[in-house]
Amino acid sequence: MPTVIQYLLGRLKQLGIRDIFGVPGDFAFPINNAICDDNELRWIGCCNELNAAYAADGYARINRMSALSTTFGVGELSALCGIAGSYAENNLVFHIVGIPKMQIQKRHAIVHHSLGDGEYGTFMDMATPVVCASTMLTPENCVDEVERVIEAALENRQPVYIAIPHDYVNAEISSLTAPKSVFVKSDPATLEEVVSIITAKLSKAKQACIMPGFLVDRFGLKDLAMAVINASGLPYASMALDKAVLDETNPSYMGIYMGQLINPEIQEFVESCDCILAIGVVMSDINMGMFTAKLDKSRIINIMPFSVHIGNTDYINVKMLDVLEGLSRRLNKRTDVRGPVAKHPAVPEVNAEDTITADYLYAKYAEFFKPDDIVVVDSTSSFYGLLPFPLPKGVKFLSQMLWGAIGWATPAAFGTALAAPDRRVILMTGEGSHQMTVQEISQFYRYGLKPIIFVLNNQGYLIERMLSKKLDYCYNDIPEWQYHKLPEVLGRNNWITRKATTCGELDKIMRELDTAKVGAYIEIVTPELSAPPLMRAIHKNL
Repeated sequence: MPTVIQYLLGRLKQLGIRDIFGVPGDFAFPINNAICDDNELRWIGCCNELNAAYAADGYARINRMSALSTTFGVGELSALCGIAGSYAENNLVFHIVGIPKMQIQKRHAIVHHSLGDGEYGTFMDMATPVVCASTMLTPENCVDEVERVIEAALENRQPVYIAIPHDYVNAEISSLTAPKSVFVKSDPATLEEVVSIITAKLSKAKQACIMPGFLVDRFGLKDLAMAVINASGLPYASMALDKAVLDETNPSYMGIYMGQLINPEIQEFVESCDCILAIGVVMSDINMGMFTAKLDKSRIINIMPFSVHIGNTDYINVKMLDVLEGLSRRLNKRTDVRGPVAKHPAVPEVNAEDTITADYLYAKYAEFFKPDDIVVVDSTSSFYGLLPFPLPKGVKFLSQMLWGAIGWATPAAFGTALAAPDRRVILMTGEGSHQMTVQEISQFYRYGLKPIIFVLNNQGYLIERMLSKKLDYCYNDIPEWQYHKLPEVLGRNNWITRKATTCGELDKIMRELDTAKVGAYIEIVTPELSAPPLMRAIHKNL
């Protein structure tokens, strides 16, 4: 019989996981050892557990799932913020936690990394709200429980929590009999009703459009969503969290809809539609343009992973997959509805010696992108600066604006680069976010990765300044670092490291990076309050 850890790791390998992120700890040593001893797996050590969780999140966005290993108490709680972000944004992470021996737990003995109360279920209880399933494996329940949490993870595309007592990790399991799958299926009658209603509404609408959301990507349904758009003949727009979920070079793509904050021609078109088909859209504050969006709920259809909401009526027990398949076969193609055409903001005219402004910077970024790039953006001004620019075909635009953890992007870009070593990974972060998780820069070079990293230095938390009515609160100030010198300290050897303070310097660097064969780390200095137009609009809206 295989051991508990052999069975778990074997199943993860069958699912396509080959890298496991983490930080070692004595309660998790048997797990760490098993990973390192398996020649089909690679241990990816990170600088701390929070960074490891963010890296696992980034990896899952490319590989569709990832794994994370931490130790009891201090390790797992350090990772919890990252796990919560993966839960909120539907990224599947298997969180494997090494916990004290069962005999210690039964005696309620007091051990290190605990709260000193002899209780051992507390930390699992803390994790429960941010995972879709949790378990503690034993030799007796191993197969049943591993299969149960795997099924929950695959169904919901969210993290699961797997605890293994120290003395059970290498214990042989009692049985190899796996339970029968109980994957949820759509109710046939409800499915037929929903598809019929949506087909009729889209056919009869005087003006209609489609909005694909990020859940389309998380559930692996991008091709099917595109098939629905093609079958309908309708134009589509993206909300902020959903940028580049589908191709932004398609003639049917209009651009970003974000209420009153951007693209008034798109706002007018969308808000005048008598039917809007949303597919996996989360109606968050940012997606709703800080609640400036004027969308009539009675005109909105939103197809979610396990339900459909048509106006004020909710239909449950129907899966997004089945609804999209039905619509792709039955929609009548419209040729009479045309929306605005997506357009690129112009590049400002500047002189070489001019100071770099936000308007110039983001226009130059947009020129720099190539098809199939992976762009990882922190929840900072970089996100808002890039939103208005349509991206080349195949570009993945990764952000974490629902959970919105500042500092996510640096380790997430590391995980992303590991998952896609043959694609160009571009990290865009601000210096405030970067300071929170900058240690993970050392991991890129350690694993032979070649990212292009842009660090925007504008003397503090610009996004926080623009979200405040007063721009000069001292809590938005941060220590000044010499950012372009950090890679050398953190272990890189032959990367391109530069600092740009003028438009001419930035142009020269961009030309150099266009054909670069090594990693690059670029510090870009702008004035303290030079913000992109969308952020200025958000500040004005306050």
